[in-house]
Amino acid sequence: MTQIDMNSDLGESFGRYSLGKDKEIIQLVTSVNIACGFHASDPDVMAKTVALAEEAGVGIGAHPGYHDLQGFGRRNMNLTPEEVKNLVIYQVGALQGFTSSKKLHHVKPHGALYNMAAKDYDLSVAICKAIKFVDPNLPIYALAGSETVRAAQAVGIPCAQEVFGDRNYLPDGNLVPRSEANAVITDPIEVAAHVIEMVETQSVTAIDGSIIPLKADSVCVHGDNAAALAIVANLRKTLQNNKIVLQAF
Repeated sequence: MTQIDMNSDLGESFGRYSLGKDKEIIQLVTSVNIACGFHASDPDVMAKTVALAEEAGVGIGAHPGYHDLQGFGRRNMNLTPEEVKNLVIYQVGALQGFTSSKKLHHVKPHGALYNMAAKDYDLSVAICKAIKFVDPNLPIYALAGSETVRAAQAVGIPCAQEVFGDRNYLPDGNLVPRSEANAVITDPIEVAAHVIEMVETQSVTAIDGSIIPLKADSVCVHGDNAAALAIVANLRKTLQNNKIVLQAF
């Protein structure tokens, strides 16, 4: 039986600014990654999003990022491993405090922190040590085949290898940078075909046509994508039509 976790990055509104269709998307996925106030969100949004996720019965994950509201956490920052460790502990603890059980389902780094860690073993180790400090049984969601996967194994925390339905891949297995025109896939049908390929073949076709092997434990569709709701609804239907079971990691 083939199964997959479907996750989405949510809770990214802030103050008067509303982003995404969180309430609708939460009903369609199996786990969510909730912003913790550094790249987006605020305490009220965090509380509201956690409540929606608990009501829907989906896995609640912390989505810590760099302290960069203006850049939405997508700008690289040069921090020491100790600074990164403390940054992650702070955000994970903040979101955990809003849960009724005081327990989280997982942690998924956000944006530049996620992408930098995917290529940087030492940075990944700092993130994994932070997670282990909070809860040694707490899984990290990491880019499939990345340095973060290797670091999680070395530090000794669970790891879900993640693929991206609405992002294109480079030949080295990393995501095409958002600064490039072909980074994001917005057509719901194309996204679904992309995911089916990754789940059923455990590989992905890169932008140069090469085939990259990978392990797909969880698939992410971004909540801030303009077509997010249509993409998630069509993806869920397509996965079910292909006899792929949706289940939290």
